[in-house]
Amino acid sequence: MRPEIVLFGDSLTEQSFSAGGWGAALADTYSRKADVLVRGYDGYNTRWALILLPHVFSSKRAPVVVTVFFGANDATIFGGRLGRLHVPVEEYKDNLKAIVNHLKECYPTSLVVLITPPPVDEEGRKEYARSLADEEALEFPERRNEVTGLYATKCLELANEMGLHAIDLWSKLQETEGWQNKFLSDGVHLTPEGNAIVHQELQKVLNETSVSAAKLPLDFPHHSKIDGKCPEKAFQYLSLLSSHYLI
Repeated sequence: MRPEIVLFGDSLTEQSFSAGGWGAALADTYSRKADVLVRGYDGYNTRWALILLPHVFSSKRAPVVVTVFFGANDATIFGGRLGRLHVPVEEYKDNLKAIVNHLKECYPTSLVVLITPPPVDEEGRKEYARSLADEEALEFPERRNEVTGLYATKCLELANEMGLHAIDLWSKLQETEGWQNKFLSDGVHLTPEGNAIVHQELQKVLNETSVSAAKLPLDFPHHSKIDGKCPEKAFQYLSLLSSHYLI
């Protein structure tokens, strides 16, 4: 059976298999080596993610990698239009820790990678609100980049404390001039170029581990290893594996 990579997060994960998405790119990178499973939930924060944990991760089979990508919704402004999504920053860190502890308890061998929320293009959010004629969002912005940066910092702090791999997406995207329009489509969600950065940074992390795509074997023999006159020879090991697991 192919190993599994599970992507757990909010809409930034849910949309990762859209055109140009980072999840789709990851699935292509791991083609015939690992199955990439998307478990992304639009609008969810870490508080709600904790409720999902025993349902999303109910299999006894351990994923080789789990990405945890929350914070964009936790960082919404309390009392604002999307205030019901808000989670205080210290609770956000505690919730992330609880998520990681659950994963480690269920799957001690799984590699857990934390991803910070991306930056917020505040002007882009206003433009998006104007396009929807959303007067409330124009008057009371629901996200601020500086605030989201605090959540990104807590995510990185936790990774450092727990010895986890982490991707500082909030800082990485802002390294490029014009990041607002280049990497974000509506001030929050990723463009194909923004998705490419997530894939690129995740690949950097995974390439340093034993589960890099280069180190994982193909699920079945490459066609060049199959004898056209006697193809069965290339698959003899499968009967041996079946016998082993039946014992």
